[in-house]
This record gives sequence, C-alpha cells and structure tokens, in this order.
Amino acid sequence: MSEWVRYGMIGCGMMGQEHLRNIALLPGASVTRMFEPDDGMARASLALAPGAQRAASLAEVVQAADVDCLVITSPNFRHAEQLREIAALRALPVLLEKPACTTLDDVASLAALGRSYPAPIWVAMEYRYMPPVAKLAEEVFSQANTGPMHMLAIREHRFPFLVKVGDWNRFNDYTGGTLVEKCCHFFDLMRHLTRSEPVRVFASASVAHNHLDEQYPDGTPDILDNAFVVLEFANGQRASLDLCMFAEGSRYQEEISVVGPKGKVECFVPGPGRFWPDHLGPAPVPRLVLSPRNPKGPHELEVPVDPEALAAGDHNGSTLYQHQRFNAVVRGKGAVEVSLRDGLAAVVMGMAAQESARTGQAIDLTQGRFGLGGLLGAS
Repeated sequence: MSEWVRYGMIGCGMMGQEHLRNIALLPGASVTRMFEPDDGMARASLALAPGAQRAASLAEVVQAADVDCLVITSPNFRHAEQLREIAALRALPVLLEKPACTTLDDVASLAALGRSYPAPIWVAMEYRYMPPVAKLAEEVFSQANTGPMHMLAIREHRFPFLVKVGDWNRFNDYTGGTLVEKCCHFFDLMRHLTRSEPVRVFASASVAHNHLDEQYPDGTPDILDNAFVVLEFANGQRASLDLCMFAEGSRYQEEISVVGPKGKVECFVPGPGRFWPDHLGPAPVPRLVLSPRNPKGPHELEVPVDPEALAAGDHNGSTLYQHQRFNAVVRGKGAVEVSLRDGLAAVVMGMAAQESARTGQAIDLTQGRFGLGGLLGAS
C-alpha cells in the first residue's frame, strides 16, 4: 500500500478523541470515516478530524474504499461483537482498545477468530509505551542493574472513573469489572516484564467510596474502587497490584518497582497533566530510580516526555508512540507488539482477579474455568 494511511474509527468518545489527536500527529495519516452514534461525541470528533465523514454504521466504515485500517474505541462490551462483524465483512488491520472483551465466552470466540484473521490485530495497551515504563522494561530485560527479576509491584493511586456516554463504565456487566477495564493494562505489563504466564491469582477488593451516591436504571454502580491483587507466574516470579481509585491527590499516579538479586529499579509516572492544579506549578516529570545493592546509592533519572505527545492525551505520551508502531505495521514495515492473544490473556487475568475478590479464594489459571491454555488455545 502507499505511505499514506487512511483510518476508520469505530467509536469516538473520550478515548476515541485521544486517538484522533494522536493520529493527527502522524505524518502521512488521516481519518476518513468514523462511526459514532452519539451526536455530541460525533461533533467533537469531526472537529478533530475535519476531513472525515460520519458513517451511519460500522459496516459503512469497514467497506469504504478510502479506509486502510480501523481503530476500535467503542464501549468495552461492544468490542467482541464488532470485531466479529469486521471479520465477516473485510479483514483490515485493527487497533483494538483494551479490554479486548468482557466475558469468558468472548475470550474463547476471539481467540479462535485471531487464529484465522488474515490481517494484523493490535490491542491498545498504552502503558507499555509510556517512556518511563519503557525505560524500566529496558532495565528489566538487560538485567544489568537488577539481575533476574523476582518481584514486581505496581501501585496505581488515581482519580475515579470519568464520565462516559450513558455512564456505561459504572457497571461490571458493561466494563468487565474494574480489574478488567482498568487493570488489564497492568496484567499485560506483568506478562510483558516477567516473560512468563500466570498460574495463580488472589485478590481482595471492594466498592468503598466511589459512585455510591449515583443511581441508574441498572441500580447503584458496582465497579470496584480499591484492590490488592497478587499473582504467581510459571517461572517462579511474583507480582502485585495495589489499586486505589480515590487517591487523585497523589504526586505520582503509577509507581512500578522491580527487584532482583543485584538491586531494584523503579519508575514514577504522573497522572494526566490537565488534572494537576495550576497553583502547584508545573506537573511532575516522570522518574526512573536505580537502587543497586552494592555499592549502595540510588541513582535518579528524569524521563521527560515530548510536550506535543503529552498534550495529545492522558497517557503520558504513550498513545502517540503506540500509533507510530501500529502505523508501521499497516504500512508493512513493522510487527504487531501486543497481539490479540496478549490482550485476551490480560482480560482473563482480570476476570480471575474479579472472581477471587468475589469468592475470597485463589484462582488457578492453568486449568478449569479460567485456564489460559484452554481458553486461548495454541499460541
């Protein structure tokens, strides 16, 4: 295909508009078609991509001659059905927002679809591409300052879920649950950094504070707003997640720590700059801290993010860097780095954590209902 890549958008709400701002930064790229049922979101999206046409259906976007690839940013519970519809219409390269789906039945269905789909499918796991997290991954994989990783801890203390169209993100039935909707990013990072498969998960979580004063036709919101999750991996490594969704007063939103026999490496990632109070001055800069055991002495590095990338979204510039790589895949000059299988594995980990929190029991990820091998099939 030509160097110019033409995008079709499926869903253009808050996250879709972040994708639009980042596609606009790519040389040789444009959005030509978009399907967004909400009139307000459609108007806002067309203002970001004035050359695009609003479509009346998903099929109209997929079958348009001026569309080379697709970006799916619809509500979570629509992803699986839309991916199946796309596969039946026209197999285009797809950037699929996380989570890939919200039910175990859909996990198995999409795993089978992925094995036969003839075009690339990339699941949007933006956290891998945050510059400080990417730097931490380089340290982990080199083992120069930590040695082989034994312990991984991820802490996210952040703001509550934002308002979405129809507030669909207030309920487990539509999101898959907080540990799927939000935390599939972190479970993906765990698999990415350990280079191993999870074998067991235990979670403790609750709805302690957020959204309990809200009422909808479906009732009171039931999404979790705090959790501790511990996972064991096949290679003996362990990982933990500490999540709080009512801690937006923190200087850093994410703190990730990796420890090996030679030392520790940490990264500190601030939340969206638009939420940082003006009276506190400039927003914090991401940091990487290396702490060797011998000789002792932490070494701190700032990891600044390109201001243009930072301003284009809420994910520390990562959406742009992810799009650069996906764009290369569409042009035949790169390989998919986050496969549909990767995205589905992260969903299963989140679902198993949700089940563990509900039952109080550890969940086996090697067999039974949440067995990754059985759900995902051969890699």
